[in-house]
Amino acid sequence: MYYIAKFLVWIAFHIAFSLKFEGRGNIPKKTPVIYASNHRTNADPPLVGCGARGTYAFMAKEELFGNKLFAMLISSLGAFPVSRGKGDTAVLDTAVERLNNGKSLMIFPEGTRSKDGKVHRGHSGAAVIAARSGKQIIPVGIVFGEKLKFRTKIVVKYGEPIDPAEYAEISENPNPRQLVKLKNRYMSEIKNLVEGEKEQENE
Repeated sequence: MYYIAKFLVWIAFHIAFSLKFEGRGNIPKKTPVIYASNHRTNADPPLVGCGARGTYAFMAKEELFGNKLFAMLISSLGAFPVSRGKGDTAVLDTAVERLNNGKSLMIFPEGTRSKDGKVHRGHSGAAVIAARSGKQIIPVGIVFGEKLKFRTKIVVKYGEPIDPAEYAEISENPNPRQLVKLKNRYMSEIKNLVEGEKEQENE
């Protein structure tokens, strides 16, 4: 079901948009990773997923699971619900479990969609998950114009892997200061990917 759903989404997105992927060679083969991306629309998970390797899971706000048909679709694509603002540690446990079971994880550190296309302040959730699992982080930049519409040109760029062990001790209870350094690193990389693409568009 997962591969059928992913294939159908891949076809639909290539029909609806002008998609371009860069840096896919940066994604390690045969090992799960954490994709940390900027966030602009509800279409971001499948956009990142179209160029991702293997199977993946992603967090989705619990409100999206209110419609049974849509819930079944996004669940088949690897989504699991998260209650924003409640500090649910069970969500982090689920994320680490998915990684340990061989699935990559997709996460959007800003926590909410950017209305102006800029990369805003991020949270440390991806850092915590990386430090607990030991999995590498792949920064991702999604870039398009002001609005997402039919045949919009979209560039999805995958940055070089970030090894959490270079910033934080791999542990069930990682050091908060170390997590901040790791968070700052991947947020900086995401911003560079997004702004770099914007500069290319303006040339």
